[in-house]
Amino acid sequence: MTNSFNGIIRRNGVICSLIFALAMSFTAVGQESVSMFTIDAGYSSIHDSYLSPITYDGFDLAMGYEAMRPVKQQWLWQLQVGADYNNVENAAKNNTLHKLMGDITFDMQRQWRGALLRRIDLSVGPMTQLRAGVVYNPAASNNTVTARANWNVGVTGMAAMHTRIGRMPITLRYQAQLPVLGVFFAPEYDESYYEIYLGNHRNLAHLGWWGNRLDMTHYLGADLHLGKTTLRLGYRARMEHWNVNNLKVHDISHSLVVGIGTSFKQQ
Repeated sequence: MTNSFNGIIRRNGVICSLIFALAMSFTAVGQESVSMFTIDAGYSSIHDSYLSPITYDGFDLAMGYEAMRPVKQQWLWQLQVGADYNNVENAAKNNTLHKLMGDITFDMQRQWRGALLRRIDLSVGPMTQLRAGVVYNPAASNNTVTARANWNVGVTGMAAMHTRIGRMPITLRYQAQLPVLGVFFAPEYDESYYEIYLGNHRNLAHLGWWGNRLDMTHYLGADLHLGKTTLRLGYRARMEHWNVNNLKVHDISHSLVVGIGTSFKQQ
């Protein structure tokens, strides 16, 4: 089962790369594109019953890169690559849990410029995401580390309003990302990774749907256009929830976002 899960991840990684390369070849000439580096910092709450029956709360820190390009026929593509680290404590403040994750998300959105009040652009379209990492609990007796891995497809939507403060152009943006179907890794309840290493690969890969897994990301922020440089200020919320093999995971984070990037037109 592990081999089949790894095969699925590899195949869909290749598919994402091909889609990205195809999108690059259709970037619209003469329209604005954005590249942005961001840092997120805020609050995180993690509940992973494989490692502990209690919830840990603490600090969330993330770094990311986003590229957004308009393409022909009123479409745009968006690529997001990021890594996030959570340092969280139990209520007694005598143990710290660590979580490190990385992800890559790609989407293609149909855009309607000036759909509302001539200043608001709306867009919606399909997305795909690959996310993986580890969670470490040094106080756990038998199982101190658990792996996280999931690939999914879903839908994303965005609303962007173009306005000004004085002479400075500003873009206000809200975006939601909602996975619908996918596949994810989860061991059996109380199953050690040593057992998996010895060959117990049964029931490790699971079909993810809203009945057993619900993930969602919200972003709300403002891009301040200072010439060709863009300053980003915003808020991001992420939720990851799944329940399978008598295991329950519920992670949430609320973070402030600061970014700097550049805007340019395709030649």
